[in-house]
Amino acid sequence: MSGLDGFDVIEAIGVDAMPIVVFATAHQEYALRAFDAQALDYLLKPFDEDRFRRALDRVRRELEKPAQARADLQEVMRAVRPERRRFLQRVVVTTAGRLVFLKATEIDWLEASGNYVTLHVGRETYLLRETLTAFDEKLDPEQFVRLHRSAIVNVERIRQLLPWSRGEQMAVLHDGTQLTIGRAFRPRLLGMMSNAIAGQ
Repeated sequence: MSGLDGFDVIEAIGVDAMPIVVFATAHQEYALRAFDAQALDYLLKPFDEDRFRRALDRVRRELEKPAQARADLQEVMRAVRPERRRFLQRVVVTTAGRLVFLKATEIDWLEASGNYVTLHVGRETYLLRETLTAFDEKLDPEQFVRLHRSAIVNVERIRQLLPWSRGEQMAVLHDGTQLTIGRAFRPRLLGMMSNAIAGQ
């Protein structure tokens, strides 16, 4: 599915537009997450014909319910168990023929490179085939903030803010990297920095 799994598809569709979903997987650890995503049933491989038929019967019964009843049920489910947006925790990149596993919190900043994103992690850089905007949607907004159209920064890596010419500012990272702060993005950054100071 072009790098997506079933959970990604459900998140992209949204609960309101989600069809009836039954997960079938060999991984038991995904069971709780499947029901959090409001799946109707969960088939753990290998499953037998009897278990499959029971799941199919549940789907048929659900399809027979009036649409309003299903909508009411979804509303109750949201009230009892509010949706929690899951942000990117780990990134897998390929470099020099090997896989590198990075924690999202290890990323210093991200830079747009056409249809690619350059991840700056300490002295290393990694290239991913994804737009900066698409990648931004996966990042925790309490951890990462956009500085301008082509850069996102991990706020914990900002050491200081410097005034610059024409009223613009620069963010100086822990390693000395200087990044321009676009005027349109300045209020959000300053708000996040103020919250960080207040929380200390």
